[in-house]
Amino acid sequence: MNFRKALLPLAVLAAMVAGSAQAQVNVMLPANPGGGWDSTGRQAFQAMNDAGIYTGAVNFTNKGGAGGTIGLAEFQGAYTGKPDALAVFGAITVGSIILNKSPIDLADFRPVARLTAEYLVIAVADSSPHQSLQDLVEAMKADPGATPIGGGSAGGVDHIALALLAQAADIPVSDLNYIPQASGAETVTGIVNGTLAAGISGISEFQQFAEQGRIRILGITSAERKEGLDVPTFKEAGYDIEIANWRGILGSPDMPEDNYQTWVDRFTQLNESEAWAKVLETQGWDQFFIAGEEFGSFIQEENERIGAILKEAGLAE
Repeated sequence: MNFRKALLPLAVLAAMVAGSAQAQVNVMLPANPGGGWDSTGRQAFQAMNDAGIYTGAVNFTNKGGAGGTIGLAEFQGAYTGKPDALAVFGAITVGSIILNKSPIDLADFRPVARLTAEYLVIAVADSSPHQSLQDLVEAMKADPGATPIGGGSAGGVDHIALALLAQAADIPVSDLNYIPQASGAETVTGIVNGTLAAGISGISEFQQFAEQGRIRILGITSAERKEGLDVPTFKEAGYDIEIANWRGILGSPDMPEDNYQTWVDRFTQLNESEAWAKVLETQGWDQFFIAGEEFGSFIQEENERIGAILKEAGLAE
């Protein structure tokens, strides 16, 4: 009997099993289900699958809290040095690390790709007496404490945008009654049931509820009006504010170099795909792509920029 021939199929089978075991990517979504980071991660991998770029298994983990720092800390502890381990994050994380003095350092992770930018909108209940952004600002100015406004994590881009609005309207930032919410869906619930006078979040988290007539959007933080959304900009209302929430992908700390480059290439292909273009259109996200070390430089610049804004607004030391 030729044992070499007999053992060959077993060796091939073992290689196939090992290969299939590795055909899974672990993705940390450091927020509760239903929010912008959750949607970004799930939609990106669905589009990647639709485009045939990556069709393997995806293991998503949701771990919300503290602007993504809780989820990223768990991700760092579990996946440092491991391949095929990614995390979604964004501008909110940068501010939360600074505000909460978190030990998380984004420079420890591998910068894979910046994917999207999304402008923020501020909304009230459809039954609210505030018919314009100016109306809401006047209520904030008259009695900030009695005008609770919900949004993302403290120190995140929602909070920063509201602080900039307050500054522009000569309202002390320290007087704002800002109430962080676990998700955009929770913010909408608070607006509708009256526990919040208003809420601020990304377009994608509010637009469907506005279309259903549950909330009314008063303003958007873009430089110009968003196509398909009949909403004035903050600038039109007299407040010179333009700010966007960006989202991207990090690789695990010490991710093997070849594996890291594979994911940079995959997300580059995703950005150029028709499947992703459809997601951007449907979600109302703007394409905002850079990858690899260029993205790493951007993260460092954002850390400095957002830190300066937080200090100027009196939100950080």
